[in-house]
Amino acid sequence: MACVSCADQMLELAPYVTVSGLLMIASILLGRTTNHIGVPALLAFLGLGMIAGEQGIGRIPFTDYRLTFNLGTLALLVILFDGGLNTPAKRVREAIVPATVLATIGVLLTAILTAIGARWFGFPTMQSLLLGAILSSTDAAAVLLIVRSVGVQLKRRPGGILELESGLNDPMAFLMTVTLTHSLVEHRAVTINAAIGVVTSLIVGGCLGAGVGWLGRMMLKKLQPGAGGLYPVFTLAVAFLSFGLPALINGSGLLAAYVSGIVMGAGRIPHSGSVRRVHDSMAWLAQLSMFLLLGLLVTPSELARAAVPGLAIAFVLTFLARPISVLICLLPFRYPLRELTYIALVGLRGAVPIILAILPIMSNASGAQHMFNIVFFSVIVNALMPGVIVGRLATWLRVAANEPPAPPAILEIMSSEILEGGEIVSFHVEAVSAVAGSSVGDLPLPSRCTVVLLIRGHTIIAPRGDTRIAAGDHIYLLCNPDDRPFVNLIFGRLESD
Repeated sequence: MACVSCADQMLELAPYVTVSGLLMIASILLGRTTNHIGVPALLAFLGLGMIAGEQGIGRIPFTDYRLTFNLGTLALLVILFDGGLNTPAKRVREAIVPATVLATIGVLLTAILTAIGARWFGFPTMQSLLLGAILSSTDAAAVLLIVRSVGVQLKRRPGGILELESGLNDPMAFLMTVTLTHSLVEHRAVTINAAIGVVTSLIVGGCLGAGVGWLGRMMLKKLQPGAGGLYPVFTLAVAFLSFGLPALINGSGLLAAYVSGIVMGAGRIPHSGSVRRVHDSMAWLAQLSMFLLLGLLVTPSELARAAVPGLAIAFVLTFLARPISVLICLLPFRYPLRELTYIALVGLRGAVPIILAILPIMSNASGAQHMFNIVFFSVIVNALMPGVIVGRLATWLRVAANEPPAPPAILEIMSSEILEGGEIVSFHVEAVSAVAGSSVGDLPLPSRCTVVLLIRGHTIIAPRGDTRIAAGDHIYLLCNPDDRPFVNLIFGRLESD
């Protein structure tokens, strides 16, 4: 009898697992296609969720806002930690100040200006402010994915600012949304104490996130879990702790997760390459699942009724609120106008505003469902309007970098311990490079440095003394860190820079 019951349970689960697998594969295929034409993959994921939903061909009924919010928050934690882990420390140092200004003052200005537009279109004051707060954060992943899919790399400064800003501004938008939702539900104005609470939460989250990240990095070096697969399990546990501990004392868990990832990634950790790849995969799974759930949650017939106000607010957000706030925040840094223009126009929205729009529904705020539909529609329009031109815009505004092609292979040393004395570095050989046409044996390399691999096109070459280096080659060297400046002088900039 028990066996029959188990079989029934598996049969009950099988359709959901099958549909989930089909939706994920379809999302990946469709997302790859849409990115190439300048439409963010998130729209493909959302669209498939809507098609599978109650009013779509899938007829899947789903209205659990609380479950969606909780899973969405968990997904954001994974995504933000991965973003911090994979952000080079050098990029953080270069872009942290302007990105922080944009993620705090810029988010506040964007929210206020969007609220002014919503108020002008007839929304009550508190609802207008709440709409502005919900829509104030950006999603750099949408921008960078589209830009790279059309074969363009952004220059270091605008790319770094956009990337860091998106990781830092989600917590600010979240805290503003929570504060304004409470004010709307309790019919009271926002007080100075609430503003101080937002600032305090960000400070607590940032400090605890840095502390947990540093402690996690030190522990990972000492613990040596043994099996290689346990290293990303440990770093995921650090991500959970970095979110949970600050949240228990009203700190910003989202900011803590991002900062923790940055601190962990800033130093050398065992199995670094595999840890980063696992987290990258988990972040993509979280992002894809989150968008599909959000797509299932929306009702297309209600979304159509939000089209006019959603379009109007998206227009204000994209062409007025975001550009004005970026110019106010970044003009003191005296960046070229073309860089400011690009950063201002490509602040695309992602899943965060849609997740934040669930908060008023969960709190039974007045007009919450209508606001959710408006936010959903505004996110779609905002992703489409600048989304289709972000690749071309990078070329027109001369913010596209003249980067070499990505290396066709990754060569690394995997070890459960931090090894001293050498590291693998790689270079792309340019036609004007001093080493182009030279033999490996003729290279004036330091005694502790040696060429270990050449990749030419799709061919791996084992280098010997008489092997000629050609323009376009990817060359890998085992090099002592002390010799890096001299090696860089010979070969040029590292591919990982």
